[in-house]
Amino acid sequence: MPRNLLACLALLLCGIALADAPQPPAVDARAWLLLDATSGQTIASRNPQERIEPASLTKLMTAYLAFAALKGKSLALGQTIRVSELAWRAGGSRMFIEPRKPVTVEELLRGMIVQSGNDACIALAESVAGSEPAFVERMNSEAARLGMTDTNFTNSSGLPGPGHYSTARDLALLASALIRDYPEYYKLYSEREYRYNDITQRNRNRLLWLDPNVDGVKTGHTESAGYCLIASARRGERRLVSVVIGTPSDGLRARESQKLLNFGFQAWETRRLYRRGERVAEPAVYKGTSDSVILGFDRDVWVSLPRERFEGLKAVLETRQPFVAPLAAGEKAGIMKLTRDNAPVAEFPVVALEDVPVAGFLSRGWDTLRLLLR
Repeated sequence: MPRNLLACLALLLCGIALADAPQPPAVDARAWLLLDATSGQTIASRNPQERIEPASLTKLMTAYLAFAALKGKSLALGQTIRVSELAWRAGGSRMFIEPRKPVTVEELLRGMIVQSGNDACIALAESVAGSEPAFVERMNSEAARLGMTDTNFTNSSGLPGPGHYSTARDLALLASALIRDYPEYYKLYSEREYRYNDITQRNRNRLLWLDPNVDGVKTGHTESAGYCLIASARRGERRLVSVVIGTPSDGLRARESQKLLNFGFQAWETRRLYRRGERVAEPAVYKGTSDSVILGFDRDVWVSLPRERFEGLKAVLETRQPFVAPLAAGEKAGIMKLTRDNAPVAEFPVVALEDVPVAGFLSRGWDTLRLLLR
């Protein structure tokens, strides 16, 4: 199943329907969202689909595409990059690259991630796509693939401009995708400072000093956007991502983000209910080389609920029987619905875990008769 579809299923289908769910804390921000990245469920939010100015949170998409280029080997960490005049003259926050001084891709990544350098963004964009406008086309294409339906980028760094917007929901999708798809590079977001061109700049994410569980992700700020922060923390196998948009101050964005993360870890818990490839049913198959097919999940199934609410959780499998060959491994075969106190909690697609090819002529004829007699 495509990753963007999985993300949409996780965020949209796994909605909690508990009237007595714990209330989130008051958050002094224009928009915010708390996502359990392990289960894919949104725990709480306010104005999650309101269009906002993403400021330097834009740089997450620039990083995502740069990481993809590294993985695809069209870019290398030690590769030397030529600094264009456009990159050199970039406004706003900078890492201070210079046209006559060689800079590597690895240095640019740290300059963009730790120092939030707009000049590093442009240099990376030109290295990946040839020009920043061509790179922006890739940014928007990737945003669509990830399911970021309310996002449009016009530059690689997050400078404000007409038509440059996103939402708290879309940015949560992007952050969780970056952490999931490129863990080997995500560790750069936990670095507290970076020195380049004899200038040391600290990471603006204050939570890296305040909470040992926090390992990212990115701050953003413009006069019009206010102070923004996407933060992520991990405890055991569980990871939360908070998105806070438009707070009045640097200190407040850190404090409100910490408040959300603490609420998520303390008031909610996440459990793995099914493992990838685990058999959940084996219904009969007609006209196939096998008399039955094994059904299960093509990924681990995690669910987040308020603490002590897993007791009484019930699972009901709905399938599209009768099953008639051919069936392909990964083909959707039903839905597992979870309820508690007769209220829907979540639902997940169930798939065939194996191929069932079409049987020979005689077997098909016999099964045609069996279907008629059902």
